[in-house]
Amino acid sequence: MWYLYILLCDNKTFYIDITNHLQARIKEHGDGRSFFTKKFKDVELVHQEWHPTKTSAEKRKEQIEGWNNDQKLELIKKG
Repeated sequence: MWYLYILLCDNKTFYIDITNHLQARIKEHGDGRSFFTKKFKDVELVHQEWHPTKTSAEKRKEQIEGWNNDQKLELIKKG
């Protein structure tokens, strides 16, 4: 199983990625062991979805990365 997840960094920047070990990956972000998110003080998991394959998670990531912030916020609000 693969997860697509969205982090909100310092209440202003979205970080979108995929992983097959969500809890461990979130811990890496929180511990400052992720290249992109280590520069932020506050990193919050705001959205997650599971996908049966890595390919479907990657496609969803590409789709969401193409959205503007309002569309991302709407997805997060829907849960």
